Amino acid sequence: MKMQVEQVSYPLVRPFAITGYRFEAANTVQVRLSDGEYSGRGEGMGVYYQGENQQSMAEQLESVVSAVESGAGRQDVRDLLPAGGALNALDCALWDLEAKRGGTSVWQLLNMQPKPLTTVCTIGIDTPEVMADLARQHSRYPNLKIKLSEDAPIERLEAIRAARPDAALVIDVNQGWSIEELREYAPATQRLGIAMIEQPLKRGDDEALEGYVSPVPLGADESCLHAEDYERVARYYSVINIKLDKCGGLTQGLELAKLAQRDGKTLMVGNMTGSSLSMAPAFVIGQFCQFVDIDGALFLSRDIENGLDYGEGGVVAVPSPALWG
Repeated sequence: MKMQVEQVSYPLVRPFAITGYRFEAANTVQVRLSDGEYSGRGEGMGVYYQGENQQSMAEQLESVVSAVESGAGRQDVRDLLPAGGALNALDCALWDLEAKRGGTSVWQLLNMQPKPLTTVCTIGIDTPEVMADLARQHSRYPNLKIKLSEDAPIERLEAIRAARPDAALVIDVNQGWSIEELREYAPATQRLGIAMIEQPLKRGDDEALEGYVSPVPLGADESCLHAEDYERVARYYSVINIKLDKCGGLTQGLELAKLAQRDGKTLMVGNMTGSSLSMAPAFVIGQFCQFVDIDGALFLSRDIENGLDYGEGGVVAVPSPALWG
């Protein structure tokens, strides 16, 4: 077995802003595993708010090359690496290699029959006018995800709703509100027909939701990185956003999905941007989800070869074996 680690960056079509952060490129780390006959690939973006970056992920992966080349498998590597982008890239490469070695597919390994998914189109923070114009430009997408902060969120939502009265809207605050702001803004989001408010409060402030009954379902993103977080915060949220970069790959993502389904939670699959190589394993989690956010590759000025097919209405076809799985 040979393991290669490569840092690959994809410039974005335009800068993308969320609460407290601005992205200009998708700086990924990619893993390729090869046994001389078959190879598998995976990609990680990392979790920026956990201090991960391209270099730190590459260093983590280089530290386990010897173990992987000696035969460490999916269950082994989760004891060698923390949850995050590096483990995600390696775990997904191991899934891809297993499928190719067996002359099968991830779907057959999981005993699943995949179906196409309909992704949201995400609109970053800008002026109300620009955000409304972007909503109109993306009229072929029935589902929009709107990034907001504490700066005039309802004004922005009203502009978008006026531009797209037909669209299903979810909003993502990325830890940008206080509990007082959530209480203030939530009734207006209900009036505007918002389907879900994602991560309104800062990670760690979840207990402020104790006793609060939101008129709109609340989703946990930054507050729920992995299964250990889930047990701590599940009581406060009705929607759980699973991102493979957060939990450390498809293996851990499937475990988190099982926990949330056990408790009757609504599921969402999300992404930290990245190429179609990041979106393809997330497509597996998307099979269980009401909310699907796998549009990260659409933000890139170029995608990886054999990328996902994003069709009319945001319908995403099942990944080709040439891409992953």
